[in-house]
Formats: sequence, structure tokens, C-alpha cells
Amino acid sequence: MWCHKLLHLQSSLQKLMKRGYIGQALHLSNFKSLFSLSIHWCHTASKCVNCTWHQHEDHLEIQYASIVMRFDYVWLRDHCRSASCYNSKTHQRSLDTASVDLCIKPKTIRLDETTLFFTWPDGHVTRYDLDWLVKNSYEGQKQKVIQPRILWNAKLYQQAQVPSVDFQNFLKTNDELKKFLQNFLLYGIAFVENVPPTREHTEKLAERISLIRETIYGRMWYFTSDFSRGDTAYTKLALDRHTDTTYFQEPCGIQVFHCLKHEGTGGKTLLVDGFYAAQQVLQKAPEEFELLSKVPLKHEYIENVGECHNHMIGVGPVLNIYPWNKELYLIRYNNYDRAVINTVPYDVVHRWYIAHRTLTTELRKPENELWVKLKPGKVLFIDNWRVLHGRESFTGYRQLCGCYLTRDDVLNTARLLGLRA
Repeated sequence: MWCHKLLHLQSSLQKLMKRGYIGQALHLSNFKSLFSLSIHWCHTASKCVNCTWHQHEDHLEIQYASIVMRFDYVWLRDHCRSASCYNSKTHQRSLDTASVDLCIKPKTIRLDETTLFFTWPDGHVTRYDLDWLVKNSYEGQKQKVIQPRILWNAKLYQQAQVPSVDFQNFLKTNDELKKFLQNFLLYGIAFVENVPPTREHTEKLAERISLIRETIYGRMWYFTSDFSRGDTAYTKLALDRHTDTTYFQEPCGIQVFHCLKHEGTGGKTLLVDGFYAAQQVLQKAPEEFELLSKVPLKHEYIENVGECHNHMIGVGPVLNIYPWNKELYLIRYNNYDRAVINTVPYDVVHRWYIAHRTLTTELRKPENELWVKLKPGKVLFIDNWRVLHGRESFTGYRQLCGCYLTRDDVLNTARLLGLRA
């Protein structure tokens, strides 16, 4: 109301000055200076907790804890945590968002210690703790990393001396499970030792963390080099670094490997931190990183072997990032299963090939390759959204078992143990 009165006063004074009714002592420039001070005063502000706010026509601007935040008024009404708007027992919204007036504005705003109170036109009161607003604001989320990680090449990982966990301790104590998951979340790989070399014990181990994700390969897969499936993995050939199931709309999150038996030579497992390689691309060629995060690609798996008939197609860019903080969360890299590129015009395609070559060069640098020998009793967990795996060719009889885990359930277990995931 005061703002409208001041605007009317400014208009009236300007008219009087044009007519000569106001002397030279009151210049318009001086008046504008006074007027701007009045507007600043008009906006409600409180500095008792080093917090100031300004009401704009379509949003509220708050400065608190060294951050400037902007909130849409509908957002402020929609996220009300009062008993009538939010069920604190189920942690679900009760308010019908579609019922909120899209032109809504608070009638009053006041600060009591560290809580902001909004009174809406219908008399409803919403309260927000300032720290909650910082945590949940767009500006706060831009500065926050969703998943803390330690990026590595072979030397960095070896120097870290990340410990394995013992099978029995892993099964019996949450402390060991928590240590395992902490290392897995940080590095994208983790090992469990002294596991009886059977499919049943490997399954028991996997179920300690998560539900097992059943796919076209079954629940627990069990394979040798008999080419029983239409996949290069079922041979003795070397496999270049890649991530699995890129041809799923959502690639499998975690992969479990257990070598039950190997009577021969070779067959070492190759591990490469895809996020470390992507970080190098971002630093050296940011425009190529951006292109790899924007160009959608199709990946395809066609199988007609024995009784197995499948045709899977997944679509997504090589690098997947959260749009608000630019954090990389998924790499989809598999040159075996990448389908025909027909989703972008030719000039973009060529630039994509250049960017892909830059990333591939990083992924293939020897210093980025961690080679490990899988043996009976040692189970490897791989973050399939981050770490690429491959193998060298081998001779003799080699038998592996493993499975995929649902990513949501692994992260759920980690959060329940107090980890940031």
C-alpha cells in the first residue's frame, strides 16, 4: 500500500515541477534518490539474524547465510509443512497443488528468530525455518554435490589402499556393511573377501545390500565361454572397457562379479573410473564434455540364440548430468552396443565423433587402467553408472557368476545406515 502511495506522490511531484510550483531547491534527481530510499524502506527487512528479504511482484528474495535465494510465491504456498498441507507421518503432500492460485501473494511476512511466517489471502499461515529454505532453494542446491566421490586413476586408487571387507563380518555387522558401502560410494568399486565360491553364497552376499534386479539374463547369471548367449562376454576374447546394459532405458546400477573357477591363464579384469576420465575432458575441452552430455544416442541389443530372443533399445547421452549443479551421475559408454547414430544432423555428428575420441583417449590411457585378478572367494562390486570394466583374453575353463542390483535399493541401504547417497 505504501509503495502505491509513494508512486502516486512521485507522479504528483513531477507534474508540479513541470508547472513550476516547486522551486529549484528540489531537483528531480535528488527526489529520485530520496524515492529509492523510500522503496528500500518499503520492503520488509529484518537483520536480527543477518537476514533480509524483499518482496517483488512475482517472487520473494531472501539474503541469508551468505546466499541470495529467490522463491516463487506459488512454490512457497505449495511447500507449506502445516498439518493441513503435509502429512508428517507419511512425509507426503496433502495440499492439492492445482488448487493454489497461480497469482497468489502473501498478505504479510514476518520473522521470529529464525522462522519466516507467511500469511496468505485466505488467512492460512505457512512457516519456514531459514536453514530449511537454504537447503531446499535452487541456489542452495546449485552449490551442493548430490553424491560425494573420490575420482581415481590406477596410482591414486592403489595409494588409497582401500580395504576389502570379510564375508562373515559383512553379513553379521552393520558397521562392516557401512564401511563397505562408504568405500563403494566414494570409489565406485569395492571388494568382499573369503566368500565361499558358490552361486548360493554370492547371492546371499548380494541380498545383504539390495534386491537383485532380474533382467533378460536372469536373476543370478552364471556363465562360461560357451557362447550360450549372443554376447561377446560369453567368449574367451578380450573385452574393451565399457558399461553394461546401455541398451536398457535405465542401465543396471550395480554389477556383482565372482570368479568361481579358472583353470588357465589371462582373464584379468580391467577397471576404469569413467568419471575421472570425464573430468579430464571437462578440464581440457569443456565444449566437448557439454556435447557428450547433450547428444542422445541409441544403444541396441539383438539376440537370437537358442531360446533367447531379445531386442532391447536404450536412449541417452554418453554423459548424464544433473541440470541444476552440472554434476555427472551416469556414463553410458559401450562401443559394442551403440546403435546407428541417427538422432542428430551430420554437422553435430562429426563434432560428437571428435568429443567421443577425446573421451576414449582418456579412458584408454594406461595410467587410468586398474587391473585386478578375480579369483574364487573375492567378489567385486562395480558401480555400472560410473566405472567401466573389461577383461583380457584368457585360456582354459573359466566360470563366473554374478548379478545386477537395483540402484535405488543400494542407495536406500546406504542412507538408512547414515551415509550420504
